[in-house]
Amino acid sequence: MNSLALRRTKRLTGEVTVPGDKSISHRALILGALAQGGNRISGWLAAGDTLATLGAVRSLGIDVQWDGEELVFSGGELSTPTEAIHCANAGTAMRLLAGLLAGQSFSSLLDGSDQLRRRPMSRIVSPLRQMGAAIEDTEGHAPLHIHPAQLSGIRYELPVASAQVKSAVLLAGLFADGSTTVIEPGPSRDHTERMLLAMGTALHRHDRAITLESDAGELAPLEMHIPGDLSSAAFVLVAAACLPGSDVVIRKVGLNPTRTGLLDILTRMGAQIELTPSDEQGGEPTGDLRVTGNGLRAVQVQGDEVVRAIDELPILAVAATQAHGETVISDAAELRVKEVDRISRVAGELRKLGAEIEEKPDGMIISGPTRLRGVAVSSHGDHRLGMALAVAGLLAEGETFIEQAHSIDDSFPGFAQTLARLGAEIS
Repeated sequence: MNSLALRRTKRLTGEVTVPGDKSISHRALILGALAQGGNRISGWLAAGDTLATLGAVRSLGIDVQWDGEELVFSGGELSTPTEAIHCANAGTAMRLLAGLLAGQSFSSLLDGSDQLRRRPMSRIVSPLRQMGAAIEDTEGHAPLHIHPAQLSGIRYELPVASAQVKSAVLLAGLFADGSTTVIEPGPSRDHTERMLLAMGTALHRHDRAITLESDAGELAPLEMHIPGDLSSAAFVLVAAACLPGSDVVIRKVGLNPTRTGLLDILTRMGAQIELTPSDEQGGEPTGDLRVTGNGLRAVQVQGDEVVRAIDELPILAVAATQAHGETVISDAAELRVKEVDRISRVAGELRKLGAEIEEKPDGMIISGPTRLRGVAVSSHGDHRLGMALAVAGLLAEGETFIEQAHSIDDSFPGFAQTLARLGAEIS
């Protein structure tokens, strides 16, 4: 799917599911590779980023079987890769694998696409080196050359809240002498901690300090169903919230409280969202979401709420174009070092559609409601920007053409078909 064409849609109705959570899918493979016994995982996301992690784990000697329904594999001792481990566009894969590989008895090389090579890696290299890791970066970026080293546990205060840095340090801590503590300045995704606890690891939290004990114990194998990705559900939620008369239910979505910032923000904006909790999977709460179309009002988004909604801010910008008043997003400078500079690209592409957006160094100011007009726009190779523009296309007069739409498959295979099942005008 190199391009995608969308027309203004009156309303969305029906029930859908979304693909498995990307963050959990990465971690299930990486932590499962260390488990003592057989893992069985359903609901795994088979998309560009996670397929890179699957290839990485296989290159480390783990025989992972994937039949389209379940991942089945036994964890154990990792082996020396015969060539560079290519992480494609997956920043999560590279950063978590760096932590995993830092304490191994063999050398490895982590590399990726040109896009991934532009993303900062010093944020993980620095704490790993403090643990004793022998890592050579490339002016703070990939490729990363990792050599055998004896690691020691550290007490590390994160400069900014980051689940990827926290996870890299905790993964390295599994191979370190002594306990490892990570102190967060604010809340970040806790999928790694939940999965480690579900696998029987000696890990505990006190306030914002997470400690992995020196004798963490063997990891028990995983048997779980990965819930739907709330970050993917976000695009359906916002589309329905912005189209009056819509009534959409999204089944079996992950509702980890470190990920539900967008739900809180949309509720403050006046969106009608019903949440029905169900069970837990691998320590992760799940449930169903129902959203009905309603008028939105502008809000201010900042602080800890930004961390809990960082990946959803591109689609929040689309919602803000339809909200009454001036929406201000602050404390989101992290968006500038994602797959692309998401502040610049989101603002630039939505302006083409007629949105009134002012860039700030750490966010955006968006005025609404604005009548959008269909034109040609581009994802710039960023899956979340591509999906945000698709939702904007459903709100815009005329036809909207999205170039480089193939990037959407990095996290949401079948995105266009899911919208079409709800009544979206897509060609």
